[in-house]
Amino acid sequence: MPHATQHADVAAVATAELDSALRGGPFHVALRAAIAARGLPLQRVQHHLSRHGVKVGVTSLSYWQQGARRPQRPESLRAVRALEEILQLPEESLIRLLAEPDESSSAQRAAGRSYRSLVEASGVLQQLLADLGSSLDGGLHTLGHHELVRIGAHRELAGRESHHIVRAHKDGIDRFMAVHHGDPDCAPEHMRVLALENCRTGRTRVHHETGVLVAELLFDTRLRAGDTFLFRYGIEDGTAGVSREYVRGFGPAGGQYALQVRFDALALPSRCHRFAQHSPAAPRSGRQELRLSDRHHSVHLVEPRVRTGVVGIGWDWE
Repeated sequence: MPHATQHADVAAVATAELDSALRGGPFHVALRAAIAARGLPLQRVQHHLSRHGVKVGVTSLSYWQQGARRPQRPESLRAVRALEEILQLPEESLIRLLAEPDESSSAQRAAGRSYRSLVEASGVLQQLLADLGSSLDGGLHTLGHHELVRIGAHRELAGRESHHIVRAHKDGIDRFMAVHHGDPDCAPEHMRVLALENCRTGRTRVHHETGVLVAELLFDTRLRAGDTFLFRYGIEDGTAGVSREYVRGFGPAGGQYALQVRFDALALPSRCHRFAQHSPAAPRSGRQELRLSDRHHSVHLVEPRVRTGVVGIGWDWE
């Protein structure tokens, strides 16, 4: 019975890997081992969760077992407790691992949050824009973009404010498509879009699995090719857990970009740094330590002329 023996050997190895992962973690390795040991495809896991009254997408489950995202919201933690039952695990075995810092994969998660997650969300973004009858370019060239990001008292991405200076490169432009990509496990359907200056809000579209929100900002004028325009808007977020970095992606080269991250006085990071990444396969580069201002609790970076890729600011919590 060679096939039966091989099957038994594989099952024994899977069980041993699961036992080891449940003892030492990290969470994503234990979850992946548990799913493999039970031989369940993610679609079946999702189906079992829905029968427990918990709604989690296959994409989120995939992110969790890859270590690209970490369950943090109450609904996500409820799903983890249900997974313990579905996967026949000891009570609290997965929740316990979530309570421990996952240092071994922190660098991997940080990298995954920037370029990889932006690339994964790009197809969704194109669909949302198409649904609004627009494209990412929208007939506007960015001359300047100043962005203020606020980190709240619970270390969460509380919100951001963007001040844009644009120039139309074709006639008849009367709107801008604002894109917000929240932190892992965010709830874009609960975010608010604020039209702060020279614009008003139009339609919005969200995609829960990737945390993407697209908002239409309407101008009170139609721009002709060559016209410049200034406007300001904000996004109230606060729907995810602990935030560790903020990144901004750029397609074609553009104008000046300035990013300021301001921390609540009750939640100050131990260190901050800037970074850049020029392609999905490239390593992060241009790392530079940033000093947190004593009075305003903020750090910033300025790119005189952005290039294709991403730039961002990351920070460490003690």
